Amino acid sequence: MAFVSETFRISCESEHSLGDLCIGLVVNLYRDETMNLIIGALLLNPDLRITEGAKVNGLGRLSSICLGDSAIGSILDPIGHFILNSSKIDAQHRWVIESPAPGIIDRQSVFEPLQTGIVAIDSMVPIGRGQRELVVGDRQTGKTSIGVDTILNQKYEKVLCVYVPIGQKAASVLEVFLSLVNRDAVFYMSMLVASASSSAVCQFLCAYTGSALSEFFMIVGELPSFIMLDDLSRHAVAYREIYLLLRRPPGREAFPGEIFFVHSRLLERSAKLSSTNGGGSNTAFPVIETLAGDVSAYITTNVISITDGQIFLSIDLFLAGIKPAIDVGLSVTRVGSVAQWDGMKYVSGSYKLELAQFVELQSFSQFAADLGPETKSRLEKGRRLIELLKQFCGFPISLAREVAVLSLANQELISNLAIEDVQTFLGLYMSVPIWVYLFVPVRLIGTAVLEFLVQASSLSLLI
Repeated sequence: MAFVSETFRISCESEHSLGDLCIGLVVNLYRDETMNLIIGALLLNPDLRITEGAKVNGLGRLSSICLGDSAIGSILDPIGHFILNSSKIDAQHRWVIESPAPGIIDRQSVFEPLQTGIVAIDSMVPIGRGQRELVVGDRQTGKTSIGVDTILNQKYEKVLCVYVPIGQKAASVLEVFLSLVNRDAVFYMSMLVASASSSAVCQFLCAYTGSALSEFFMIVGELPSFIMLDDLSRHAVAYREIYLLLRRPPGREAFPGEIFFVHSRLLERSAKLSSTNGGGSNTAFPVIETLAGDVSAYITTNVISITDGQIFLSIDLFLAGIKPAIDVGLSVTRVGSVAQWDGMKYVSGSYKLELAQFVELQSFSQFAADLGPETKSRLEKGRRLIELLKQFCGFPISLAREVAVLSLANQELISNLAIEDVQTFLGLYMSVPIWVYLFVPVRLIGTAVLEFLVQASSLSLLI
């Protein structure tokens, strides 16, 4: 097997005294006080050790993994070995783990939407194929749930999904995988795992291996791909551990000075290729875990400056029962409505503005003794709009149903409902077959559902 250097483009093979092979990365090359050449390498096999007298041979080969169609529906480790394989191993291509990103000439502008199935994101923070959108929030605020819902929503979209958990508990990773298996989402996704019990080297390399897998299907398969890196804050901690063990000088917060370059060369591989290069795309959802909602932290600000926008999850909204807990004021996309379907633009044009105004008006109304009727009506409408955006985890909504739900925002139907009845009304409204929306206006469907809800509630009162 091969030791590979990113800087010096050399690789070496170390043979153990028992004949076993150790895999590693050559990352350091320097001389000590006596001018002896010292080579620093990162071992990828934690159970094997290089002992004194071991033979090391340079092969001059870059680090690579064998990829093929067998990677779909499988779980791989950071070296490319199969942990769980759903089909016969058919490795057809050898792909460099740190291959260069596509150039500017080979790309085109992002214009195709990537439907996440989450109404709050598709309407206010639209994502395009080839975009890099950061998901940032505190612990246990639903960051992984956004990625899982996005993967589930790609079932009929012909998008290959790659999920890369970095430093997560093995039980949590298994729980996510089993939930995807139960939803028949395995046949279009792959998973690369470096759990918390893995070495820091494996956790660092896992992100690049996952990006190489997603990039392989983008270039060779000419497919739209989606990758979720969960999360880059643990990836940075793993690289900091490696850096300090190599006795390199630390920088801010003991992170190495090149930590920005580590993440930028990873995320710049996301692209929308031009039609002459196959037209494939690679959409990245990096995840950053914050502490007490601090978006000004070192790693957080670095990744924000690299990506094309961020989805900020608020712990206050999460504890208030608003799920997904997306903060409208801090969430932004730099692609905008270019990557949004025309019908979605029509129904969600003023949605984000109204919610932002509602948040400001709600904070102002806490200090006001009495409010005017217009202010009260706007507050009531804002509360109902938030109820429309609430969505259970694991239940993505198709584009047609999203447009149907958002079309109710400008109707007077929901204003006649109590706030606690909005979710019940929405569940009945979503139970209408999708083909009905093609022939019956949305307002008539909503009126019929509202009358049914009123009759059902009155009947329950009589009983």
